[in-house]
Amino acid sequence: MSATGYLLRQMVDRLEPGATLAEPLPALNRILYCHRGSFETGEGVRCAEDSAWYGASEVHLTAGPDGAVIWRWELAPEDSEAIRVQGDGVTSTENLSAPLDWPDPGSDWIMRCDSVKFPIGGNALTHTHQGPGIRCLRQGQIRIDTRGKSTHYLPGQAWFEPGSDPVYAQASELECTRFVRVMILPADLRGKSSIQYVNPEDLEKPKSQRYTGYVDEPIEH
Repeated sequence: MSATGYLLRQMVDRLEPGATLAEPLPALNRILYCHRGSFETGEGVRCAEDSAWYGASEVHLTAGPDGAVIWRWELAPEDSEAIRVQGDGVTSTENLSAPLDWPDPGSDWIMRCDSVKFPIGGNALTHTHQGPGIRCLRQGQIRIDTRGKSTHYLPGQAWFEPGSDPVYAQASELECTRFVRVMILPADLRGKSSIQYVNPEDLEKPKSQRYTGYVDEPIEH
């Protein structure tokens, strides 16, 4: 039983060129990140590759002329089943879900989507975040060290970070590395960084990671 009554889930939806959903996705706080191709919502909003959309109402989706691979994050009740999109030329798989123990369900939250890019051999010094989130690797390879374990991830693989656990990240020595993440954060962090470095001496050290922001919106709950 999570402390918040919510879980964060990431789905991967694949739509063939011009494919449309048989019925809209139901109302939920969600972020749709266009990993490949393009898609359009029923309200006429178009998302090209490497862009994201946020909404809390039901939404209808249609793929562009090259199809679409959509990474879908949803903040859902903890006892809910994964929502799999339906329609001709449409498939849906669950990548990862995790119950949320924080932040306080009585507080105001935001849902943030951004990407983190590392140069060849880049790293993220040992740090925590002020809220939980699911990351999904888009390019390269990465090793995540946390809780005494090291785990390697390849493109398309996802992992959950509760935020409070110290994490060290080591990117590929052969190519640039980039992941996309969605985090649930306190509302007062809107427009602000959530990272906190564990070792004081790391605060002033050069940082190799670079960020691209897509969504930073209040959550309806």
